[in-house]
Amino acid sequence: MAPPRAGTHRHPRHPRWTAHPRSTHTTPGQNVPYSGGVSKLETVPKAAPRPAPRQRLLDTASRLFYMEGIRGVGVDRVMAEAEVARGSFYRHFAGKEDLVRAYLETTDQGIRSRFRQAREHIDDPAALLRGMAEGIGDDLCGEGFRGCPFINAAAEYPDTSSAVHQAVLTHRTWFHGVILDAFTELGAADPEWSAAATVALRDGAMVAGYLGNPQSARTTLLRGVETVVAAH
Repeated sequence: MAPPRAGTHRHPRHPRWTAHPRSTHTTPGQNVPYSGGVSKLETVPKAAPRPAPRQRLLDTASRLFYMEGIRGVGVDRVMAEAEVARGSFYRHFAGKEDLVRAYLETTDQGIRSRFRQAREHIDDPAALLRGMAEGIGDDLCGEGFRGCPFINAAAEYPDTSSAVHQAVLTHRTWFHGVILDAFTELGAADPEWSAAATVALRDGAMVAGYLGNPQSARTTLLRGVETVVAAH
């Protein structure tokens, strides 16, 4: 499989998760859902019912924590922008760390759900791995990309015993597991190594896509994953 050329994709404003008919290969734009990015939330149409207070808090926190960093955003600001009273906040969350944990767990569950949906449409493990790389690559080049929310959170909460860091580890364990399953199904000689290499490529692309040239990071990710897949 030839490496996709940089600049051949039209990148959406918000990271999208797409599912495609069953196939054994991927083509540019055929993306399997994995996104480390949490972009700005879509504006809710005026006619739509207003979300409940807990959901407004989570939506607001997700946007602010991802775009501005967790430590730099206080709960007072989250409450103000979500238009939720302090008493209501503490009925739903024990404090800021509990809100951060919920933000990460909600992000994790959304990724898992969309990955399951895509898995139902793609039988071939090689296609799944290539499509996953395509999906991440598109996210890197999307407007508002600020890196991986889990890597960002771990950097701000380095204590591995904290609820926030544990939420990060839970997501990473799951992600490594689905990649490991794909390489095992593919018949890789050393699926553990292949999975670890793919996760490392993903992590590096997330950081490079934010700090450096996202198109270059995307191309490197796609070529790296293709090399690991082809080596099975």
